[in-house]
Parts: sequence; C-alpha cells; structure tokens
Amino acid sequence: MERVHLYDTTLRDGAQGEGISFSVDDKLAIAMRLDEFGIDTIEGGFPGSNPKDRAFFERIREAPLRHARIAAFGMTRRKSRQACDDESLISVVQSRAPVATIVGKSWDLHIKYVLRATLEDNLAMIEDSLRFLKDQGQEVVYDAEHFFDGYRDNPEYAIETLRAAAAGGASVLVLCDTNGGSMPSDILEIVSAVGEQIATPLGIHTHNDSEVGVANTLMGVQAGARHVQGTINGYGERCGNANLCSIIANLQLKMGFDCVSEGQMTKLTGLSHFVDEIANMIPRNSQAFVGRSAFAHKGGLHVDAMVKHPKTYEHVQPATVGNETRVLTSELSGAGAIAQKLQARHPELNKNSPLTREIYDTVLRKENEGYILEGAEASFELIVRKATGNYQKLFDLVGYRVIVERRPGDPDSDGVITEATLKLKVDGQMAHTVAEGDGPVHALDNALRLALTRFYPELIQIKLTDFKVRVVNDKDGTAAKVRVLIDSMDERESWSTVGVSTNLIEASWEALCDSVEHGLLKRIDASRERAARPA
Repeated sequence: MERVHLYDTTLRDGAQGEGISFSVDDKLAIAMRLDEFGIDTIEGGFPGSNPKDRAFFERIREAPLRHARIAAFGMTRRKSRQACDDESLISVVQSRAPVATIVGKSWDLHIKYVLRATLEDNLAMIEDSLRFLKDQGQEVVYDAEHFFDGYRDNPEYAIETLRAAAAGGASVLVLCDTNGGSMPSDILEIVSAVGEQIATPLGIHTHNDSEVGVANTLMGVQAGARHVQGTINGYGERCGNANLCSIIANLQLKMGFDCVSEGQMTKLTGLSHFVDEIANMIPRNSQAFVGRSAFAHKGGLHVDAMVKHPKTYEHVQPATVGNETRVLTSELSGAGAIAQKLQARHPELNKNSPLTREIYDTVLRKENEGYILEGAEASFELIVRKATGNYQKLFDLVGYRVIVERRPGDPDSDGVITEATLKLKVDGQMAHTVAEGDGPVHALDNALRLALTRFYPELIQIKLTDFKVRVVNDKDGTAAKVRVLIDSMDERESWSTVGVSTNLIEASWEALCDSVEHGLLKRIDASRERAARPA
C-alpha cells in the first residue's frame, strides 16, 4: 500500500477552536498519545507567539518519542527584514524542532491588502525564509495559505509561490483551503493541475467551513497529495479543521493507503476520546467511526438484519477503529433488539420468548411515559433484572424531605441553603440522615450516601459525574413532566440512568436510586463470581 504522511496540528490549529485552551502539560500529554498512535509529524505550536508554546518546545525535547517528529510553526519574514533578523523565524530555529512549518501567501488579494507588498516581494519573502531555515538544518514544510482561492483568481502567480518555496528548500508544499470554501471537485481539479506542474511532493490542509473538510482532504490525496494535515476531532477556528480521525479511517480502510498499523488503528476511538477529555470537550456521539453512536442501531428492521449479518448495516467492523456495536433500547427497536441485548446474560431468550415480550412491553410503556432508555442503559438493565429474577432490593425508601432556604447574609454560602432529610430501611434497619448540598439533587445524593455507606462501603467508589434535565411536554408549562438523566462512574466503567416525573426532585431521586442500585449490584455480581471460582 502507498504511504500517506500524517501531520497533526491539534496543538496549534486545534487550540484556536472556540472554548479550547491547552496547558503545556496538556500539550505534552496529547503529543505523547499522538506519537503512540503513529502520527508522523506533530505541530507543537507557534514559538514566536507566546511563552506557553516556547515552554512546550523546551520540554518536548526530553520526551521519549518513538515515532513522531515535532514541527514548529512560523511565518515568512517581513518584507522589510532579512530572514536572519526576523523574530518569528529566529524563534522557530530556537525551538530546536527538527521540522519547521512556514506559512506564506498564495493569494494576490492578501499580498495587496494584508501584506501591502508587491507580488515580487512576496516571492522573495517565501524563498528567503525557507532557505534560511533549511540552512539551519531544519526540514522545511511550506503551508501555502489560501492556495485554492489564489489559484482561482490568479493561477500563474499561485504556482509561482510554490516554485519559490521549492527553490527555498521545502520538502513538501501543502496546499491550504484556509477559508474552507472549496468544493471536493475544486480540490480534485486544482491539486491534479498543480501536480502536473510541480515536482516537489504535495500536501493538503483543509478547513470545514462548508462541511466538506474531510471530503476535500480525501480528494487531495486522490489527486496526488501524500501529506495530509488535520486535527483530532476536527478542532479548529470557526467550523474547525478537517477531522484526522475520519481522514485516517477513510484513507486506510476505504481507499487502500497505508497510514498506521492495524493495531494502532484500533486505538483511534481511544485517541479521539482522550483528546476530548484533555480539551474538556463533550464527545460528539454522531462523529463518524469514533462516536458513541457511530455503530448504534435503533430501528427494529436494522437490528433484525444486524443479528443475521453485521455487514448489513455497518460499513466497517467497529473493532477495527476501537469502537463497538450498540443496540439501543426504544419503542422503535422491536423485540428483536431486546433479545439481542439480552444474549450475553440470557442466551436462552429470543425475540419470541414471553419474557422478552414482557420486557419489550415495559420499554414501550416507559417510553410512552417520557423515559428515554437508549441513553440510560443502566435503567434498562434494572428492568431486565426485575423481569428475569436477578434483582436484589438493596434498600426501601421510608421518606425524604428537601428544604431550600434563602439566607442572604450567610457568609458561608451564596445565600441559598439546601438540606435533605432521608429515611431508609436496609435489612430491617432504619437509617435516618440529614445532609446539605449545593442543590436539592446534591443534598439528596449526600444524604443517600450517608445512609448507605455503612451497609455498602463500596459505594465510596461510585461517583455522580453529570446531571441533565429535559422538559418532556413543554406545552404543559410549569406542570410539565421533566426527564432527569444522571451519569455515574466507578473505577471501572461509567453508566447512565433516567427518571421522569412532574416533580423535578422525584425524577432526580428515581434516576439517583437507579444509579446507586446499578453500581452496587454490578459489584455484588462481581464478588459472587469471584467467590464461585475454584481456588
């Protein structure tokens, strides 16, 4: 298979995305993960722009990279200076990065109105800058900014800028669709035309402003580019950069190019989620290949076909990219989907089994009441436990009360105090607790933990991580039903539960109880399985 060079710019272009800010430690952690995955070049930042990027280049020199090379980003020299005296270029040299990536102008519109230089000045700036860095011992990558816009307006001059970069010693000429306005047919035509005139290897760098960033990159490769730039999860300014996760999967699994090893490809989903976590971004479930919903099946006909043969509704095997098939539970799934989900623990059940039909009827009733079980699989598992006789009642509610009091002058709070009083019975023993919290759900959670921890000390390992409220029937105004979704996790896994009521506190209590019961019952099952194993 023909090789495509992977160039990641998450740490610079990606960091320009709205709401994203990486610390030096964040950038180092991401760089190490990118190296492990098999990225060839990692653009670390713009050392001439800020102290944080300069610190990154100092620290990454000591990192035990196994494969990737680090690139420092910079701009061509100013028109009034020599390359050796330009601060931006000097900072790139001082970064001691083995690769220097320099951006220059390709569009005569920019040269006239942004640089306020002549076309000849710009050619000299490109060639001089790259030659200076090449003479310093760095490999030079040239990013031809706004190349496609420039080519459409003045193709002869756009080609001249590439020739200047090649004369300066560029190892690859990267054609950039900086405004993200080109169509795939444009990319295919222009990259092909450039390849007929330029001998230096070509690269492609696209943005996603027209929602075709990935398609444009693939067209660039089809037209002859063998160096692709992008960001993990498509982070970037405005609508983002081309998404490397989709690019890599498509190139290797669909187009037959060599990007990473098969083993590394199975880490693609993990890489995507890792970068989301570091960036403090919520993973996009619908993201191709790596999203949680990428191989999730809900429609009954789809699920039935999937049971018969996975290829019927999956374009690649999920495991090849580190993802998995999920069968969603809803009124649209049908009894076949329920049977599919039950197979692991109850292989004796099929879609025609009375127990399967009973569970399916329960799901239909719940969804009609406003529950959404496809996003709360732990609540669905409790329904299955109760239907199959594998449910163990861990506690009984005697009663709860939640008080919200406003004390404007209280120096120890923001003026609002929430207190929950809870009475439970566990194995006939009464537990009566009182706890405060930042809100009613937090106070109830604290009171529940206070009541149960002496009976179930493993509850300490279970943590509530997210709380979401949705109105089910907003036409009823303040009397509308609300749906509460709670995300929880322990040291091994995460799960979601749901509660529905016209009362927000009651809906929250239901979801909270399901969360605690699911977490504890899973741990009780694990303990029993360990005890049953032969010594």
